[in-house]
Amino acid sequence: LLWTSRANAVIEVGAQSGGSALWFRDRLASLARYTGAGRVTVVSVDLDVSKARAALAGADASAEPSGEIVFIQADVRDPDLAERVAGALPDGARCLVSEDGAHLYDTTYAALESLSVFVPAEGFFVVEDGVVDIDELRVDPSWPRGVLPAVRDWLETAAGREFARRRDLELYGVTCHPG
Repeated sequence: LLWTSRANAVIEVGAQSGGSALWFRDRLASLARYTGAGRVTVVSVDLDVSKARAALAGADASAEPSGEIVFIQADVRDPDLAERVAGALPDGARCLVSEDGAHLYDTTYAALESLSVFVPAEGFFVVEDGVVDIDELRVDPSWPRGVLPAVRDWLETAAGREFARRRDLELYGVTCHPG
């Protein structure tokens, strides 16, 4: 999806320990060598980013950064989040958004509502772990619910109608991120 979208920036919801931010940055940097995208940026949003910052400082301290990772400590339901994210992105950023937060209806819906504006035409907004709403695929009964209903409801809004589910990208018929 990074290659297809020609993204040079990723906005991720759910920093946790910072591993995905590092992975996204490194993948974007590799792709930039082919696409000429230049320096890349990852904006990682979570309620508490201290663990991610500490983990990356230890894991990435001696490496020559191939791009920037910006952590934003915020609730995805914060009405000012989009403005804060915009301030962290370079001019002309072409974004892919990955929502991997709390997997609840209200947080998933809020992420779609506030961060979809950063997805360009032919881009992607990936909502992770919709599998939590499919009973046959739930590994743990304590998992939250609400991802797929939030996506369904948001796609019915004016902003949501600009997007389409991409079942064609589920190449093997099994995914943790249906649609």
